[in-house]
Amino acid sequence: MKKISAVFDGLKFADNTLAYAIKLAESSKALLSGIFLESFLYNSYTLTDLIGKHGVSQVKMKHLLEKDKETRLKSASTFEQACKKAHLNYTLHHDPGLAIPEALKESIYSDLLLISSGETFSHLPGQSPTYFIRELLAGAQCPVLIVPREYREIEKVMLLYDGKPAAVYAIKMFNYMMPWLRSKTTEVVSVTAISDTAELPDEVLVKEFITCHYPAASYTLLTGNPEDELLTYLKGNNKNSLVVLGAYQRGGVSRWFKSSMADHLMKAIDAPLFIAHH
Repeated sequence: MKKISAVFDGLKFADNTLAYAIKLAESSKALLSGIFLESFLYNSYTLTDLIGKHGVSQVKMKHLLEKDKETRLKSASTFEQACKKAHLNYTLHHDPGLAIPEALKESIYSDLLLISSGETFSHLPGQSPTYFIRELLAGAQCPVLIVPREYREIEKVMLLYDGKPAAVYAIKMFNYMMPWLRSKTTEVVSVTAISDTAELPDEVLVKEFITCHYPAASYTLLTGNPEDELLTYLKGNNKNSLVVLGAYQRGGVSRWFKSSMADHLMKAIDAPLFIAHH
């Protein structure tokens, strides 16, 4: 049995995360862990909301804290009821520490971490990718699935490949975590510079490997700057797709999939992104 951990903000519950989590757990017969990060530094209200006639009001603070507690409990209950309805094995974690360290700790003991692309764990809005998402991806100890704000059935899988070990490792981890998607349309996408020979890096080896898991996969070889070509291609070909990326680490393990490339993909396309460290 695999363990999938879905990260939630109990104050701004993400229905899209729940929908993807239920689908993945059902398909893999996994243990679904609902991770509710409840940092004492994060509340739904601001300092302005606490001001009364005589400064900070303890009465207002108590009322707002109780309201936040009720909201978080309601979110946890929504998760729990959905799991029961789907007849899933599940657990609930209420993590009261700082949000990012607690999420990273959960990733150590998970096969997959799942989170919505817009999570901030702040009452302030954030542009995609948010600070929280960037920090989570940089330090996660398991693959992470970043899901879009709206749930859609996955009909196609796009494996991004640049010839580096990180890209192949991501494909291995994706195949391990989501074997039921082998039956979906699968496309291997690669980019070569204009000066390079127009062929896949280690073409014989990679096709031999891909055929073992995705025998009907097609191959698309683009020419030009990897970042520009990938963004342009994926913008027009990502409908109901899931995209597999090779790495997300500070300093860049892969020539393509260093943090800045993954950041661009999160901004440019509205599709689930499976991101794995090597």
